[in-house]
Amino acid sequence: MISDFLKRATNSTNGGRLTFSQIVIICVLSLAVLLSPLYVSNYRLNLIIAILTSAYFAQCWNLMSGYTGQFSFGHAAFYGLGAYTSSILFVDLGINPWIGLVLGMIVAGLVAAGIGYLSFHYNLKGDYFALATMAFCEILRVLFKNTKALHASSGVSIPYSKSIALMQFGSKQGFLYAAFVMLAAITFALYKIRRTKMGLYFVAIRENEDAARALGINAFKYKMIALIASAMLSAIGGSFYAQYYLYIDPTIAFSNTVSVSAITPCIIGGAGTVFGPIIGAMILEPISEITNAALSNYIGMNMVVYGLILVIVIMVMPKGVIGLTKELVNKYDKKKAEE
Repeated sequence: MISDFLKRATNSTNGGRLTFSQIVIICVLSLAVLLSPLYVSNYRLNLIIAILTSAYFAQCWNLMSGYTGQFSFGHAAFYGLGAYTSSILFVDLGINPWIGLVLGMIVAGLVAAGIGYLSFHYNLKGDYFALATMAFCEILRVLFKNTKALHASSGVSIPYSKSIALMQFGSKQGFLYAAFVMLAAITFALYKIRRTKMGLYFVAIRENEDAARALGINAFKYKMIALIASAMLSAIGGSFYAQYYLYIDPTIAFSNTVSVSAITPCIIGGAGTVFGPIIGAMILEPISEITNAALSNYIGMNMVVYGLILVIVIMVMPKGVIGLTKELVNKYDKKKAEE
């Protein structure tokens, strides 16, 4: 019975549609999140918001790297551009953060188009593309840290407001609902994309780009679409972060830590899957909180322990939680058939 449930929960049927078990799990978890302000403390709400925002950013990375296989190690660049664009326009010019969010998406999209054109035109892939994105992110960090017009290393402090019109939601409950909507929207979009012709082209490019080209798929075009869309969605996450914490600086916005935070939930949960990043975020964020609390008196040890846990998990589950679950179910079914 457990095997049957796991199979229904992890596999898609009917051409990739959600199974009844998956729908039940999604509804239960969604209801738990939406009702959480009624029964958890503000500290727990912070953790739930962290899980939602981490899963959202991981989904952004998943669209580019999980679906098309173009491993990006510099997604903090787009995250930071979104955060800085909306914040600076609001603080320095008085432009509404919602307008700044849209402009941040445009800026991130244009930058992604430039990176993508140079990288894909010269056929950068694999480690070389990852290094190129990481290098560009580092360039942005140095640029923003040393440019006075961009507030340099002092960063940008955003005035506190309770107005939704200024992209602040008055309470943690409001931010939780906003983060939930963001995650639900991008997850639904990825689910729909996966079942379209474009989604199949993404997967074909990921599995074997040369074969995809031989079949007539315009790999350059679809990699550009994935990168630009991923960048623009990441910018939304950056704007949300800035409004939630009311502060942003180059180290926060463009650090390698931010880029890694987009990658690890996908790896743990299962890259290239619709729900893998969410599962990964649900595992990693609580672990991070526990290690931070338990080792707060030992500087740096929390990161060491957290890193060791990540290494162990990746060794045990190289294909993520979803991949491991499917393998266990298949082995169980095979053993049962042999008996």
